[in-house]
Amino acid sequence: MLSLLDLRGRRPGDPLELPRPDLGADGPVDQVREILAAVRERGDAAVIELTERFDKVSLDELRVEQKELRAGLDRLAPALRAALEEARDSIAAFHAHRAPPVAPYERDGITVRHLELPVDRAGLYAPGGRAKYPSSVLMTAVPAKVAGVGAVALCVPPGPDGQLPDEILGAAALAEVDEVYRIGGAQAIGAMAYGTESVPKVDVITGPGNKWVSLAQREVRGVVGVPAAFAGPSEVVVVADESVPPEWAAMDVIVQAEHGPDGLAWLVTWSERTASEVSAAVGRLVAASPRREDTESTLRSGGYAVLVDSPAQAMEVSNAIAPEHLELLSANAEELLSMVRHAGAVFVGPLSPASVGDYLAGPSHVLPTFATARFASVLGVEDFVRRVHAIGVDQRGIERVAGHVAAIASAEGLPAHAEAALLRTGGGTWGVQ
Repeated sequence: MLSLLDLRGRRPGDPLELPRPDLGADGPVDQVREILAAVRERGDAAVIELTERFDKVSLDELRVEQKELRAGLDRLAPALRAALEEARDSIAAFHAHRAPPVAPYERDGITVRHLELPVDRAGLYAPGGRAKYPSSVLMTAVPAKVAGVGAVALCVPPGPDGQLPDEILGAAALAEVDEVYRIGGAQAIGAMAYGTESVPKVDVITGPGNKWVSLAQREVRGVVGVPAAFAGPSEVVVVADESVPPEWAAMDVIVQAEHGPDGLAWLVTWSERTASEVSAAVGRLVAASPRREDTESTLRSGGYAVLVDSPAQAMEVSNAIAPEHLELLSANAEELLSMVRHAGAVFVGPLSPASVGDYLAGPSHVLPTFATARFASVLGVEDFVRRVHAIGVDQRGIERVAGHVAAIASAEGLPAHAEAALLRTGGGTWGVQ
């Protein structure tokens, strides 16, 4: 079930070449661009046509009324509603637990204050089709609400009947989402980025999705704000040793694989016994999984058991992958944590499965995939605010820096820049009275 990759015997400094999915291998980029162009040019008409083509659903109305959100919430089973409320509260509490505002900076007559201004409109995406993801609604909408975003719009693919499931509607109600649209795929990203007759343009777009959705977010970057992370098909690297029951490690490999194709599900270990036992357990558990087909599709192309010589080499492999989820199921988990350089989220110790982070720990589960953890971060309040500096200068400050401003401005051939500073000190050369 897991392909064996034996990296033992590598010398320090040897190149580390690892297999990775190629999200562009079947040529979706050009098709994504065609979809976005159609939405930009024809608005609602294109969205409706594309929804009928890809989702096999004919829609008369794109927006979901607020009363439908409340009705969906009321229809939820009590246990699920309680769990979603707990998840919402946990996410809100974590994102509200931020460092206090940076104190104003002052230096010899110049004061700089740090402002954080929320965007006016945020566009969110939650996947559909293969599964229902009310957790993704909470993990995107709640941080946006904590940030103070003016209006939060959510797009979700419609079901076969053209409706959204109660789980999605209820989560949107709990998160106080302002607008919900039954649109999925790249056309949803286009609608939010460019605006249509029914969907007002947003300032920021975020949320996990398949490769079409993730590529579409990349394509509209610059038209709207898009976090640097590529929130695409799910990934996990499980670093394990003999101290952890094989079934635990095997299940944690399967957890992310069950999302479906194009992801990564890796076991990395320095123990032959662990590699053998966990691989065998993966086979048994996948055979019994209700999502066997989706899980097997990931494991066929992206499932590996990797043997290395040492814990340090295990972390070298993990850092090279830069996985979305990294689980440290090892007796020396804290020591391994100190070696982490690239990962979206790290789960430390045998009692910390990634599924706790997916739902209830508090941080968003919208994480960087496809090696973007090398430079990008988990979704947070920061993705919905803009940092603005408010600069004030008093008389002492302008007299101290005016000459320096003029010197640099003159060197750059920008005399008005120089004059703007010199005038405030009684100087200037342009004859202004």
